[in-house]
Amino acid sequence: MMKKISQIAIAITLVLLLVSCKNTKQKLQEYVVTYNKTIAPSFRADNVTLTTARGYINDDKIELRFETDLEQNETNKSAAAISFPKQIKLMIDKDQIPRQLIEEGVQFDVYFLADDNTVLDKEVLTGESLKDFLK
Repeated sequence: MMKKISQIAIAITLVLLLVSCKNTKQKLQEYVVTYNKTIAPSFRADNVTLTTARGYINDDKIELRFETDLEQNETNKSAAAISFPKQIKLMIDKDQIPRQLIEEGVQFDVYFLADDNTVLDKEVLTGESLKDFLK
């Protein structure tokens, strides 16, 4: 009787473990929903008016967009090339951009956009570029 109960308990535990393990695609989807519901509404940074995340499950890719009130010009483009990577590094340090997802093969395309939605700066975070990025 005790052996039978132990076997059932072990079987239930194994099923729960298998069900609770999330694959990368599930984590990607969960991150996008969490980002848009919790991080984006409270996100504060100089000149940033809105931030959103989009997930591309089949491509293992997440797109983060940071819309700003900056005009598209060379001065703002140069300033963005300096300040935007610092902001991304800070987000990685705060786990707002999770290293685990990047290390699992998810690519982050991160855009810093001018007030007319043209690109001021773009960074691509992959497992390889992350090492160089965090130096």
